[in-house]
Amino acid sequence: MKKILAVSTALSGVAFAAQADITVLSWGGAYETSQVEAYNKPFAASTGIGVNMAAADNPATPIKAQVEAGNVSVDVADIEYSDAVRLCDEGLLEVLAIDELPDGVDGTPAAEDFIPGGLTDCAVASIVWSTVVAYNANSIEGVGTIADFFDLEKFPGKRGLRKGAKANLEMALMADGVAGPEVYEVLATPEGVDRAFAKLDTIKGDTVWWEAGAQPQQLLADGEVVMTTGYNGRVFAAAVGEGQPFSILWDGQILDFDLFVIPKGAPNKDEAWEYIKFATASEQLAAQATWISYGPARLSSAPLVGLFMDGVTEMGPHMPTAPDNLTNYIVNDFEFWADRDVELNERFNAWLVAN
Repeated sequence: MKKILAVSTALSGVAFAAQADITVLSWGGAYETSQVEAYNKPFAASTGIGVNMAAADNPATPIKAQVEAGNVSVDVADIEYSDAVRLCDEGLLEVLAIDELPDGVDGTPAAEDFIPGGLTDCAVASIVWSTVVAYNANSIEGVGTIADFFDLEKFPGKRGLRKGAKANLEMALMADGVAGPEVYEVLATPEGVDRAFAKLDTIKGDTVWWEAGAQPQQLLADGEVVMTTGYNGRVFAAAVGEGQPFSILWDGQILDFDLFVIPKGAPNKDEAWEYIKFATASEQLAAQATWISYGPARLSSAPLVGLFMDGVTEMGPHMPTAPDNLTNYIVNDFEFWADRDVELNERFNAWLVAN
């Protein structure tokens, strides 16, 4: 951390003479807590710049609205990869000086240290996370494959799904027998889309729809569903952090990135960029992984990841990228969703209200 502190201290008297606070828009919940502890507190301590947090169900939505309205109040946003690609293409994000990112703690240049795909013109990745299926292990047992999520006869009860097309369509196809490497090839065809919706039809009448990341765990805890999709880190936080009897089905998981971006016209652009450089350094990404089970986006962070905050739980096996968790998975095709998000969500919304 010495290198990061030196950079921040050297700049504090020049770029940050006014020490303007910045606003970071993220997703709330346990994920926000991990960012506050790993990024915000040490950043404020080393620079004197305060960090205010705001939350949204999907931060890309208010970012787009603010920039298009010319009334931007957010300096940094944490968004999904397909949204980062789309908003950058639309000119709604600042282009970043990627070559200014600090080297890894082991000296590896940033361009080589980030997981492939983790750096774009407008975004810097922080975590690797996944959409998984979670269930209450006290209520059901024997869940083994993604197909079980769609099997109401073998596992009766309500299901929880995020209210949107992304991840649901991919999981539906995998549950219907499509091999992971072929999912997006199939989904790119009208027949493949029809096939995915046909599979979703089989559980539509038994589905509870969720929109915010905290909801799946609450649905499980309240007994409103027996299985639900959710974000692996949120499920981990409920299971290990809060002692809930939740288990994760890694089969059929969908890996994704979250990335930091600066909205076009951010009021504190320079401070925002220093925050991103600080937060995505090796040590900070590893520190976040002690709070929540999302994998750091830098390779040099991995050896630094140790125990959960309970001082007992090894974090490695709980990461979506752990070898044992990658027996059957896909990586979210960011370009596919950047191109087809509107089209497929219109189809999804129409399907949702149809009889």
